[in-house]
Amino acid sequence: MISIIIPTLNEEKAIGNTINSLRELRDYDYEIIISDGKSKDGTVDIAKSLGAKTIVYDGAARQTIGAGRNLGTTMASGDFFVFLDADVVIPDINEFFKKTLRLFGKDERLVGLVVRQEVSREVETLPDRFFFTMVNYTYFILNNIFKFGGAGGEFQMIKAAIFKKLGGYNENLAAGEDNDMFQRLAKKGRTRIDMSLTVLHLGRRAHKTGWPKLIFSWTTNWFSALIFNNSASKVWEEIR
Repeated sequence: MISIIIPTLNEEKAIGNTINSLRELRDYDYEIIISDGKSKDGTVDIAKSLGAKTIVYDGAARQTIGAGRNLGTTMASGDFFVFLDADVVIPDINEFFKKTLRLFGKDERLVGLVVRQEVSREVETLPDRFFFTMVNYTYFILNNIFKFGGAGGEFQMIKAAIFKKLGGYNENLAAGEDNDMFQRLAKKGRTRIDMSLTVLHLGRRAHKTGWPKLIFSWTTNWFSALIFNNSASKVWEEIR
């Protein structure tokens, strides 16, 4: 069983396409879980209409992405947790998961997997291609060479049993929780990126904020989480 968990907040423009693409998975048992942070649009209604399980945060304070992912796991029954952003599409999804499960089957020490991330061709820019190539090779160095661990939130596949032992994502981090998770995973087993596998997303944050600002934000949050166990950003700005 694969539990696919997607944290959402006002994602009505993207979530239907993402869920429909996931429903192309035929070869494995899976569940789609939408963990919503109190959207004010039609996100939850769309998810329910497409057959996804839904859970809605009911706290007063703004929910962090890590908290949203953790909340989604409370409904999950899979052997693997797959965490996706709400605008992610997995091309050739049946072959994709055939390869990911084969990787976990071949290496018992493998506890966390990431893949190449690229911006969908219809909205991709030349800077997108350049910078995400750099991002992908950074994760290759961190995971496959240095064995330190590192990941983005677009796609993470984690053994459920290990995830639970670690207590899930650090909910106090407004940003950088994805890298923090893989750094902790790397202390329990092996993490890696498989460069032959790719997920596509819309690149919305880079397009809205610009690459220089985004790279600075990623870097400062990564170092802050690593050194101080706190993120430089107090709130991860909603980009839609």
